[in-house]
Amino acid sequence: MIPAFASTQTHTAGRFRIHAIQAGGQKLDGGAMFGVVPKPLWEKRIPPDERNRIGLGMRCLLVEHDDGLVLIDTGLGNKENAKFREIYGVENEGAGGGTWLEDGLRALGFGVEDVRTVINTHLHFDHAGGNTCVLPSGEVVPTFPKARYVVQQGEHHWATHTNERTGASYFGANWDPVIGAGRFEFIDGDKEIVPGISTVASPGHTPFHQSVLVDGGNGERVLFLGDVCPTSAHLPLPWIMGYDVEPLVTLESKRRLLPRAVDEGWLLVFEHDASVAWSRIAHDGKAFRVA
Repeated sequence: MIPAFASTQTHTAGRFRIHAIQAGGQKLDGGAMFGVVPKPLWEKRIPPDERNRIGLGMRCLLVEHDDGLVLIDTGLGNKENAKFREIYGVENEGAGGGTWLEDGLRALGFGVEDVRTVINTHLHFDHAGGNTCVLPSGEVVPTFPKARYVVQQGEHHWATHTNERTGASYFGANWDPVIGAGRFEFIDGDKEIVPGISTVASPGHTPFHQSVLVDGGNGERVLFLGDVCPTSAHLPLPWIMGYDVEPLVTLESKRRLLPRAVDEGWLLVFEHDASVAWSRIAHDGKAFRVA
């Protein structure tokens, strides 16, 4: 699993200083993570354990911005019980009852009170679980007391109108306390959240999944992919998760975003990659790959 001491990486993108914070590790079934891709192919890239699970990260992105710190996705949080953590191979316990996310913030010289904007790519538990935290009293409260939170209106509707296929990924405790505090902003479509940081529709994993584009100026752009391309091993177009509710829509999202990333030299952030935080990419005539 990912060592806590290697949990942050820093990069300067134009006028922004950005930090990849590893908010924890998890293990998910390799077959589910690669969908229709045969195991003899995917296991060459990420070898599974004896339970066919592969090691994954829960990487978040922190952007130092003039309007205050912007945090993209929040990991799993600290609310789930031991059985849940064993099933999903979770390792994220930090100091003082927090998680690796809070530890990473402290290592960079910040605290949860310094975050002013939280953007969720979507509301699955491993992307929005850290939106809230459970106190020793048992009360669940927003983790970032001075932040506004942003997600697509359609994603919130999808998360609160689940079915047998989708319900296990969404937990109301990850957003209800934020809504109750009047601090969740629901948006429709692509939008600039603060100057230079915009949401970009990338549906497929969920119908209203969004990625986040950080434009630092001078041609320096960083795309936080979320689950449209969760690891660097998922760069080939048909390498799509079995978890995606609309895999052919994911395919079209990748067709739209990845060529532009190559042409414009974007730095791509891989949220679930256990070892590759970010990279520019190339196309070798057959498939997209890490440059």
